[in-house]
Amino acid sequence: MNRYRSLGLKLTPQRLAILDFLEGNTSHPSAESIYKYVSKKFPTISVATVYNTMAVLRSIGLIQELSIDPSRKRFDPNPEPHHHLICVKCSRVVDIHREFNLEIPIGERAGYEISGNQIDFYGLCPGCQKKALK
Repeated sequence: MNRYRSLGLKLTPQRLAILDFLEGNTSHPSAESIYKYVSKKFPTISVATVYNTMAVLRSIGLIQELSIDPSRKRFDPNPEPHHHLICVKCSRVVDIHREFNLEIPIGERAGYEISGNQIDFYGLCPGCQKKALK
């Protein structure tokens, strides 16, 4: 809790419930799934409060916002650099903690100074593969 306060985060009961849900969560939840969880404890919380909290957490570097699902925002509570494996059928996301040494030739960098990368791999998860065989 002191960690969050030291980052300047105002700790309301609703924000604490959101942080509790995110702690150790590897499902890359959407704002809607976070809302469903937190609203059980705080029925008056709004989806806007969840989105606003996620925006604050992103701005202070505690979460990443993922753009893997065009219909809804998903969030990754692990802000450390890593990559993702994404199922094209069910949108399940798995973290990949491995370095990939990729070099972009200077002529293709458009003047950018590269500071990092995040790679998304796409395929069918084991569950969707089994369903496809039936």
